[in-house]
Amino acid sequence: MKDVVRLYNNTKKYSRYAIRSAKAELKSEVTDSYLNWLWWIIEPLSFMLIYVFVFGYVFKANEEYFIPFVLIGITVWQFFNRMITGSIKLVVNNRELISKVYIPKYILLISKSFTYLFKLFISFVLLIIIMLIMNVPFSFTMLYFFPILIILYIITFGISCILMHFSVYVQDLANLSDIVLRFLFYLSGVFYNINVRLKGKLGFLMLSVNPIAFLMNEFRNVIIYDKIPNFSGLTFWLVVGLIFTYIGIKLIHKNENSYAKVI
Repeated sequence: MKDVVRLYNNTKKYSRYAIRSAKAELKSEVTDSYLNWLWWIIEPLSFMLIYVFVFGYVFKANEEYFIPFVLIGITVWQFFNRMITGSIKLVVNNRELISKVYIPKYILLISKSFTYLFKLFISFVLLIIIMLIMNVPFSFTMLYFFPILIILYIITFGISCILMHFSVYVQDLANLSDIVLRFLFYLSGVFYNINVRLKGKLGFLMLSVNPIAFLMNEFRNVIIYDKIPNFSGLTFWLVVGLIFTYIGIKLIHKNENSYAKVI
């Protein structure tokens, strides 16, 4: 319980730093760019067009509303992928800051997550525009987007905290995570419908053990297909996410004073 209270107090105390740091990072990304902030729109749009062409036209995917279907998959995956890859070596990359002043190490991750959330919301604004153009029906089930997003954030943050801790001691963790993420990308249904392509026990297993595949599927159900979310599944992954977060925070609180010595 102490770790939870400490997490809350530290997040409140360093919230201004996290927000300012996120703003500075976003500005630095587009400082020397001719297109400036337009890159935040061009990037998800480009990936969407590539996957729509390859899988929609070359491989003849026939999922309903395939363009927004793919954009949701790309947006959810990029947030998860950026958080995981960004957490690894985050402590090492901030060694100068860590060695000079004390800052809870997960505040660095929270600051990073703000930049990724900002890009996620840009992608979803783009999604709304595309849905309007394609005359995709809007419904009140779309409001479930927010609780599903909270669960996605919690479980991703929890995994990222754990990886951030172990990456200080295991230098090969970045290479290993890259392999796992590549494998997970193809198993998460970014550009195909798991319920359609992998019917029966295999599809059920994929959605049961892979939180990203499950949450991606839930986002599509509530945003595109006007379906009520799977509350039991969401509750399960919320609990798992909270457990991961608690483990990650506890590891960081216990070991963060020794990070500067290791790096």
